[in-house]
Amino acid sequence: MAAFGSFILLVALALAVWNLFAGTVALRLLSVGGPARVSPERLAETGRRAGIATFVAITAAAFALVWSVFQNDFSIEYIVEHSNRALPGAYKFAALWSGQEGSLLLWNWLLAGFGFVLRLTHKKDVRLYAYAGTILAAVQIFFLLLVNFVAQPFSLVRGGVIPDDGNGLNPLLQYPEMVIHPPMLYLGYVGFTIPFAFALGALMMRYPGEKWIKITRRWTMFTWLFLTVGILLGMHWAYAVLGWGGYWGWDPVENASLMPWLTGTAFLHSVMMQEKRGMMKQWNVWLIFSTFLLSILGTLLTRGGLVSSVHAFAQSSIGTWFIVFLLITLAVCVFTYILQRDHLKSEHQLESLVSRESSFLFNNLVLLAACFTILWGTLYPVLSEYVEGTKKTVSGAYYTHVMVPIGVFLLLLTGVGPLLAWRSSSLKGMKKNFLWPTIAFWITFLGVWVGGIKVWGDEGTFYAALTWALSAAVGTAILSEYLRGAMVISKQTGRNLLSAVVTLFRRNTRRYGGYLVHLGIVLIFIGFAGYAFNRSVEKEMTPGDTMTIGPYTLKNLGNTQESNLNYDTEYAQIDVSAGGKSILQMAPERRVYHASGQPQTMVANHSTPEWDLYVVYEGVNPTTGMPIIKAFLNPLVVWIWIGFVVVVIGSLLALLPSLTPQTKAVAAPAKPLAAGGVA
Repeated sequence: MAAFGSFILLVALALAVWNLFAGTVALRLLSVGGPARVSPERLAETGRRAGIATFVAITAAAFALVWSVFQNDFSIEYIVEHSNRALPGAYKFAALWSGQEGSLLLWNWLLAGFGFVLRLTHKKDVRLYAYAGTILAAVQIFFLLLVNFVAQPFSLVRGGVIPDDGNGLNPLLQYPEMVIHPPMLYLGYVGFTIPFAFALGALMMRYPGEKWIKITRRWTMFTWLFLTVGILLGMHWAYAVLGWGGYWGWDPVENASLMPWLTGTAFLHSVMMQEKRGMMKQWNVWLIFSTFLLSILGTLLTRGGLVSSVHAFAQSSIGTWFIVFLLITLAVCVFTYILQRDHLKSEHQLESLVSRESSFLFNNLVLLAACFTILWGTLYPVLSEYVEGTKKTVSGAYYTHVMVPIGVFLLLLTGVGPLLAWRSSSLKGMKKNFLWPTIAFWITFLGVWVGGIKVWGDEGTFYAALTWALSAAVGTAILSEYLRGAMVISKQTGRNLLSAVVTLFRRNTRRYGGYLVHLGIVLIFIGFAGYAFNRSVEKEMTPGDTMTIGPYTLKNLGNTQESNLNYDTEYAQIDVSAGGKSILQMAPERRVYHASGQPQTMVANHSTPEWDLYVVYEGVNPTTGMPIIKAFLNPLVVWIWIGFVVVVIGSLLALLPSLTPQTKAVAAPAKPLAAGGVA
């Protein structure tokens, strides 16, 4: 399989090169016009088919690697490093992306898969899709060069001595979510190549109208959804596996996934201004360019050894390739923009600061401020080492101090935008729309204060109270939008409110799905605010010992040891009581994997809407021989996961086409005829 895999990757590279060459020549011939020796349409078609064949070839290579993993083919060095015989089947799939070489092969496959879909739908707009497909081929060539000559997934073991077993999968990856999290994250990263290709292609050909924006918005929404799910699963994995009691540590690789998410979110908001008002054309093009470049930068941070992270791959020379690719891509973007910038003139100007347009503009500025803050903090150790010769790290306090106010302001804009009118909002309309959200804000803020939370004098609790109050206001604003529309439909048709809400979604899935996404963001912020009240306690506990955290008393009932082919494990049996009554038992776990000898924590977590009781067995103190138990009480964490589910549902609804035309009248139910009446 190793020889077949290596050969088919070379074939894929040759196909991608032909796709780029044929597409470029064909588009050049079409742009200059006049007679040509070769039909540009035929040449473009051969390039398109080569792009489709590229996907087939890379699929064969990916299958060959996965098949070799399941066959325990330890003649391939990658499989020796990332698998072993006792590894469960589900995690053998995870071996594909657990290392540098395999994850780049996955990246190539996903990129070719997106290109496959694009090329099959090319008849929607043949020339625009030809530009996008050709640009996509150029990106594909770069990643195929990596797996063919830099990080080869089918390299044979050195010395020719084939080991009997492998080193096993990284224990951090042996968790169910890690079978899903990396592919979702890669779908997000890779998927942004498609809107980038459309944007750059449309700019190159001076594409008239806004059709390319509509195509790009749908692709971006699709990709943004995958990246959102990837980030969510990564947060939950960090919370459930790493055993530190948190879900986001401002790790450089975590930051790398968040930055393109922020710029992609900004694009999805500002694109509405271009569709409805012909504004922010230059802004939107650069948002797409920046999102793609940040996706590549995130890949560089993960693979280039620039930063230290539990998520990053080992240091290698591959970073130089990514830096060169970034510089070339940036140069192409800048050159094309300068050449075609007169094509991006706005059709209208901002007429009022109190309008929906201005709220979108402020929303974009805040999102970009957040992105720059994270980018600066992430790259600061690299820049400081380059300038001063000493690597200086940025603590989590920097991000908290800067990002919390930015996040609160962003939450405010989430509620303000839908309440403002296009072009300009009247004072009467604003009073009507903002009345109930304002009341909800003050009732919540004062209620939190009266309830005993220290609002003044403590920055953390002040921002928590402010976040909850704003969440109440924004939630009220969103629900009032649903209620207002539903009441109109209910009055027209006689339907109940629930049925009217369903009709609202059917009429405008994009708008009301977007509102549902905003409602999910509100729930997430409610959960984030609970972080200010986290508590923890740590204690050495022999069987029979107890410790208290919040309303709970934890008692160590003893330890249990087990073993299987993959790992040895030790459980701490913990009885949890409240008010003198036993309510549940928890079993935090510590594993040691046979193949690698590495330990792994498995957290026990009891989650309620109010808080999480989060218990970690940290092993045995080597000095005293006593087990160490650490417990956390983390308020409102479950609302983060609920909020993400709502965001996903809202995104899926927004991607659906509207099922009922907005202008179509909804027929009212027929009234029964009176006795003796005439129909």
